[in-house]
Amino acid sequence: MQHPDHPLTEAKRYGYVEDGGVWLRPVLGQPARRIGSVKGTDDDALRYFAQRYTAFQAKIDELLDRLQTADNQGSYLMKLLHLQEQTKQHDGLGDYQALYDRLHAAEEQLNGSVARNREKNLVTKRSLIAQAEALRDTVDWVAASETVKELRQAWLKTGPVDKQLTEELENRFHTEIQGFFDRRKAFQLDRKALTRRTVERYRELVWEAEKLKNSEQFEATSRQLKQLQTAWRDVNGNLPKKQAAELWTKFRAANNHFFERLKKHIESQRPAEAAASTGVPSTPEQSLVRKRELARRAEGLLGLPPAQGVTQAKALQAEWKQSGAVRGPESDQLWQRFMLACDKVFEMSALDYYLRKRQGEGGEPLGPAERAQASVVALRKFIESDRQELATLRDNLGKLPNSAANDQHRQLLQGKIRTFERKVQTKTELIALFQQAAGA
Repeated sequence: MQHPDHPLTEAKRYGYVEDGGVWLRPVLGQPARRIGSVKGTDDDALRYFAQRYTAFQAKIDELLDRLQTADNQGSYLMKLLHLQEQTKQHDGLGDYQALYDRLHAAEEQLNGSVARNREKNLVTKRSLIAQAEALRDTVDWVAASETVKELRQAWLKTGPVDKQLTEELENRFHTEIQGFFDRRKAFQLDRKALTRRTVERYRELVWEAEKLKNSEQFEATSRQLKQLQTAWRDVNGNLPKKQAAELWTKFRAANNHFFERLKKHIESQRPAEAAASTGVPSTPEQSLVRKRELARRAEGLLGLPPAQGVTQAKALQAEWKQSGAVRGPESDQLWQRFMLACDKVFEMSALDYYLRKRQGEGGEPLGPAERAQASVVALRKFIESDRQELATLRDNLGKLPNSAANDQHRQLLQGKIRTFERKVQTKTELIALFQQAAGA
């Protein structure tokens, strides 16, 4: 059973009254010291200083309770050390040794926890530095910028490490981050300069095309404009869509204007049309001249942009049908030349669509060498598919019974086989062109 005046009893265990003063007995390696004066009775003075001790003890209890549930326990270390010092100086009567021991035990536990956390923080910060270093050679600036943002946030959220390592780690991390921003800025400046040069080059080509669009020197100008079209493709600039569309519209308009004039000029020179206007049928010799011209024009379409080339190839095919009948070996050779040239235009259009779809929206444009290599890979893939289809058609033709009832089906299969043979030949020749361009 607790003593009816327990505070006074405890006070007398740890202190006493002498010469009108209240004294604390020796504790924590310190001699007895006077902590106050007697005002009233001796017992009242002893109770007063016992209550001061109790209030101080409650303050320590509250701190230790908060420490147990704190997320950032390291922030309590200085408070613990401060209270330990206060146990040696506090003016009260009680078991200061017990209070000190409790605070010291909490300090040791906290130091162990802080040390473990700092080891974990050290591992985390070294990992963040390694991730920052891995961005040194990146060119994917959008994704890398997001990564840098995440790394900086993670760095700020990571707690401290040993003070001897803090400055070194901070310098390494911030050096890598600043290096990334410096490289990105340099890239952006280079890109702006490249864009400026690209725009200037496109404007120069537009100006040259517009200068030639009304030329009467049709043959020489046709070659010059085709060279300009090749130069336009070689620029391979990556401009904003609106600006690129405006420049391309002007360039294409100048080319279309000239080639429409060229078309009318050629039509005016055709003997067959002259004969048709007088009601006189064209001779085989005149038809042969027309077919030679159509084959030559078809072979020149490969230098045009894919969409323009397809449009003109279809127009030439319509003209071929009106060019008149011709017999003999040269007629067959011209037909093969003409169809192969048109097929190349259509295959180039399909290839261009495939590469743009594979690249996707917002992708970095391929350089001439990279585009040539990608085209070769794609064409080989297409050839493999064509050969599989060709093998199936030949197998079906071989299994078809030899009867009159199957003649129409046989002719259909034979036509498809010739078409796929021509497809394989067309793609093979295009591969050779791309390999030659890459080698150059």
